[in-house]
Amino acid sequence: MRAGVAVAEVTPRSPVAMSGFAARTAPSSGVHDPLLVQALCVGDTALVTVDVVGLDEAACAEIRRRCPVPADRVVVHATHTHGGPVSMPGRLGPGLDPTWLEEVVGTCVDAVGRAAAAQVPVTVRAAAGERTGVARNRRRPDGPVDDVVPVVQLVRTDGTVLATVVSYACHPVVLGADNTLLTADYPAVVRRRVSAATSAPTLFVTGCAGDANTGHSAQSSISTAAAPGRTFETCEEVGARIADAVLAARPVDAPGPVTAAGTEVRLAYDLPPLDDVAADRRRWARERAAAPPAERALVDAWIAWADRWLAGAPRSSHHLATVSVLRWGGALLVALPGEPSAVAARAVRESVRAVRRSAGRTGDGVVPVVAGYSNGCPGYLPSADEYAVGGYEVEDAHRYYGAPGPFAAGSLEGLLDATTELVGRVLERP
Repeated sequence: MRAGVAVAEVTPRSPVAMSGFAARTAPSSGVHDPLLVQALCVGDTALVTVDVVGLDEAACAEIRRRCPVPADRVVVHATHTHGGPVSMPGRLGPGLDPTWLEEVVGTCVDAVGRAAAAQVPVTVRAAAGERTGVARNRRRPDGPVDDVVPVVQLVRTDGTVLATVVSYACHPVVLGADNTLLTADYPAVVRRRVSAATSAPTLFVTGCAGDANTGHSAQSSISTAAAPGRTFETCEEVGARIADAVLAARPVDAPGPVTAAGTEVRLAYDLPPLDDVAADRRRWARERAAAPPAERALVDAWIAWADRWLAGAPRSSHHLATVSVLRWGGALLVALPGEPSAVAARAVRESVRAVRRSAGRTGDGVVPVVAGYSNGCPGYLPSADEYAVGGYEVEDAHRYYGAPGPFAAGSLEGLLDATTELVGRVLERP
């Protein structure tokens, strides 16, 4: 097996519109830590991570098309920091700088090219790290979380580490809407600490974090007031706990082939009747007059969303999503689009166990790394049972995402059915 790694920076050089909080309308005021592109090529596959809140399907497709490895074997992943620039046209806030986005795309392509050209012989080692207790279900106290910390290391023949891939399923929103410094949030701390200990680049992959953060509700972010516990000091503490779990893990040799599989899945939208959209817009206009500034900014975003559809913009009935699975020996990167909830990672891990059991291989496990925010970020993908609960992720977030409606109940389960088939395919080889 051969692998190569490359790192580049995509931090804007001047103030930019920031993404991730509708209540925050001020531009960036400085840089706390650099925003990175990191590429890892293993054989003819590639993972490229970008410190942005998301990349849309067009940008991801352009990166994959231009990379020097087969397009269907490239995963483009956004770490989903809410401390970065607007990065998707029409999604998660206005003010996108198209020139900067073109630079991001080019930097990703260049990084993959450099990583592919720098490949050396490696051994893959993998482990599931100790649970950290960092993530909390932000929708309800008894809700599921995915507290597993998968660790994958690529080790050179001399025993030194070429690169480490780390994953955790928690929204990078330790910092709140009051922060205007560009930052990768807690993943920056994880990478810095693990890289310092291994003398090698660390790629951070955000897991299925659609319903997880460090303990606050989505509603609490509709404010630009400073909130206790949402500071860079807390970022350092959270990142340190995850990094400690990574460094305490003992990755073991994970032999096997390098292979990949992918598919596209049609996800249906639940389109609200336009009469309901018009009624909501009238209500929002009334509420706006008495709303404080942060809430007014949110209402303005909702009104702009309604105006688009009421003006006759075409409303698609579905979204075409991409699922990718990369196998590096005994490490399995399962890359899902959008913001899946924690139950998605649990389901994928169970499908891996089921495939291994059916093949009579229960003792030589595969370590799955289950990621969201990959190859496109179209919105939240809650599990079907969450729709009765309602809340931001089910009822409101599609407006900030610029989508014509929320994804229909059962969309996540359909995505997971397709994923299970891909997992079975890539694990067929011993």
